Amino acid sequence: MTAITRVLVANRGEIARRIFRTAHRMGIATVAVYADGDTNGPHTREADTAIALNGETATQTYLDATKIIDAARRSDANAIHPGYGFLSENPDFAQAVLNAGLIWVGPSPASIRAIGDKLSAKSIARAAGVPTLEAHALTEHEDATQPAARIGYPVLIKASAGGGGRGMRVVTAPAGLPQAIESARRAAQAAFGNGTLFLERYLQHARHIEIQILGDHHGNLVHLFERECSIQRRHQKIIEEAPSPAVTPDLRARLGAAALAAASRIEYHSAGTVEFLLAGNDFFFLEVNTRLQVEHPVTEAITGLDLVREQLRIAEGAPLGYTQADLTITGHAIEARLCAEDPAKDFLPAPGHIAVWHPPESPGLRIDSGIEQGCTIGTNFDPMIAKFIAHAPTRREAAALLARSLEQTRLQGLTHNRDFLAATLRTQAFLEADTTTDFLTRIAPTRTPSETEHHHACIAAALHARARRRATTKLLPTLQGGFRNSVMPPESVRYRIGPATHRITYRPRRDGTFALTINGAETTARVEATTDTTITLTIGRQRHAFTLATSGPTIHLHGPHGDLDLTELPRFPPPATTEATGGVRAPMPGRVLALHITQGQHVTRGDLLLILEAMKMEHRITAPTSGTVTTLHVALGDQVHNGAALVIIEPTES
Repeated sequence: MTAITRVLVANRGEIARRIFRTAHRMGIATVAVYADGDTNGPHTREADTAIALNGETATQTYLDATKIIDAARRSDANAIHPGYGFLSENPDFAQAVLNAGLIWVGPSPASIRAIGDKLSAKSIARAAGVPTLEAHALTEHEDATQPAARIGYPVLIKASAGGGGRGMRVVTAPAGLPQAIESARRAAQAAFGNGTLFLERYLQHARHIEIQILGDHHGNLVHLFERECSIQRRHQKIIEEAPSPAVTPDLRARLGAAALAAASRIEYHSAGTVEFLLAGNDFFFLEVNTRLQVEHPVTEAITGLDLVREQLRIAEGAPLGYTQADLTITGHAIEARLCAEDPAKDFLPAPGHIAVWHPPESPGLRIDSGIEQGCTIGTNFDPMIAKFIAHAPTRREAAALLARSLEQTRLQGLTHNRDFLAATLRTQAFLEADTTTDFLTRIAPTRTPSETEHHHACIAAALHARARRRATTKLLPTLQGGFRNSVMPPESVRYRIGPATHRITYRPRRDGTFALTINGAETTARVEATTDTTITLTIGRQRHAFTLATSGPTIHLHGPHGDLDLTELPRFPPPATTEATGGVRAPMPGRVLALHITQGQHVTRGDLLLILEAMKMEHRITAPTSGTVTTLHVALGDQVHNGAALVIIEPTES
């Protein structure tokens, strides 16, 4: 055995912090590396040493193997843990770490090379007797029409390297195939440095099941049961659970045996995940992730094992110390990924500044985050903010605890998917375990707050502002609020919440209540208590408590159903401005990845104009109308801010 004394984590955000936490408990010193945008990130402060990688993008920093190994040498680290993503499944990097005389916390480079590539992994799985879906490797300039027709539509285009849903596209008809292949290859090359693709049959109503495995250098190999990861958007998981409600003890044994059979053929050691699609009682091998998974906490919750500790012990040369018979499942665990994205706009990335961050504390709740209040979620990296993990005796209790914990969390200043996650967890379909990979499109949980929630937020903001004005007035402070010696019109204020504008009027009454009208609807409210940052109201016959914070002109309000950001509009609107007809603006900050038009070109409504890239995601900007491109405001490679003018199209006269 060789003891790890100082470990460098070649990663960032929540996974770096999570690895540091276990390493420190084991008495191991830690080293962080960071990109320019992460200079003041929490992970850089929590490590014993932090080293700048001098760059902004992933390619310039966390994907630069030479810089990572040099940082390890300079910091006297004797081990490197890659976390997940970036270089975690790169066999050349793993070999370079070993060649530098360092301990690699992960499987052997040979194992990563053999099974980390999805096409190679399928061959190994078939040789081990594990069922696989038909696949066809694509050469760079191959016409994929015939192999796609043979496999049958819908067909899935997949990147052979990496994971996390990058480089995956579903194609339902031949017409969309060339463009989807081009997009998938570009995304795979950017994310993994490898643009190799293949075609595979797409199962529309299957479950995504994965088996966690652990192996040591002494030939011991076990599985830690299954996780279900079927709740996905853009082929990326957002809700995961263990165990799967669809897996029986017999099926669990078969899945576990299949996973171990595939891993045994390459003498696998360290942590890994074997992924399957489950259709009824039949399962098909998908791939092997030769690293720690984002969703590993749910397995830790039900088994009581710390997977990072196991990885570090295995890397040191220690035996597992337990057998398959020693492992049991306790309770049920569910994880939700909190991301900076807009569910109402098809989960478009939504970078921004975190003005308020107050997660709750509760028995059975674990929160792994890479942020703190005041942080900024930028455009160069993944939009995940934090992972919420609930562990309870039953699945329903775990789902309820997780939903309530999300609802209680104050996360304000940027758009996020918290309310959508909570709504998903509370759907009857989720509670009944009707969770196939098409769940979000089939069930369509609500993605936006209701009009009633908007109205209550406006009432709280207006009456809290009135109470604060009353508390600080220096003119006749003992005079009853709202006193007039003549009949006056009610007070009026307008708020904007997202694209919606709400007008509220209110007038105090002799009984201490307020008569209110909001967007023409009448109601009453009573202020029960106020402080500088809170207000408790009875609206109609229901009592509600709200917390408020301000950031410039924005009011960040947290209520019973979550967060809303309100902007008080000026009493008199600014002079109107005119914008050219047919203007196209950026729906998010990002980089211009591809231009498909030139100035003077005629376009038809729906034509692809350009592609923006942000937070590892491509967004296609299409023509809103038919006409002529009169102005092109951007060039290839430009970085644009949210709302920036991109293109002006002069509409075709009808």
